[in-house]
Amino acid sequence: MFSGIVEATARVAALEKEKENLHITLECAFAKDLRIDQSVAHNGVCLTVTRCNATQYTLTAVQETLQKSNLGLLQVGDEVNVERSMRLDSLLDGHLVQGHTDQTAVCTEVAEAGGSWYFTFAYDASRGNITVEKGSIAVNGVSLTVVNSQRGSFQVAIIPYTYEHTNFHAIKKDTVVNLEFDIVGKYIAKLMGK
Repeated sequence: MFSGIVEATARVAALEKEKENLHITLECAFAKDLRIDQSVAHNGVCLTVTRCNATQYTLTAVQETLQKSNLGLLQVGDEVNVERSMRLDSLLDGHLVQGHTDQTAVCTEVAEAGGSWYFTFAYDASRGNITVEKGSIAVNGVSLTVVNSQRGSFQVAIIPYTYEHTNFHAIKKDTVVNLEFDIVGKYIAKLMGK
């Protein structure tokens, strides 16, 4: 379980394909504190550390993960939002994020707004996911508040701190991002559909 408060960005150091799996090696400031088998969110996707040393760690993304996230699009040098799992004895600053990406979305517009930014994303609403005005959404693992909720699209407002300290500064029109919709909303939508 995660909070959607990104701890750092990690840089992709190596990508290694093995059959249908992709081994991703990342350089990260907190790599020295990791251990094998630890869960870490990568652009919002919970994956397990399989190797680590003082400056880098490796994880494996299976085909299911690569199909439902943007991790298969990564290139060496890309920045990835990373967050270690939440501690139960700490404050919850974001919202409850499982690290289970529901689907991807495409950025359709980035608009500067007097020192902040509005990012607009479009997603396939036929998959049953919804947003609500002022509801929670995780975009590339970042806990955000929905603005301008529409069927199949929404906006988020990004403050300078988030823009500079996550990979939002690299998102532009046509960038593919990971979405995790609010867990409560997903259960309600599922129940209402029955």
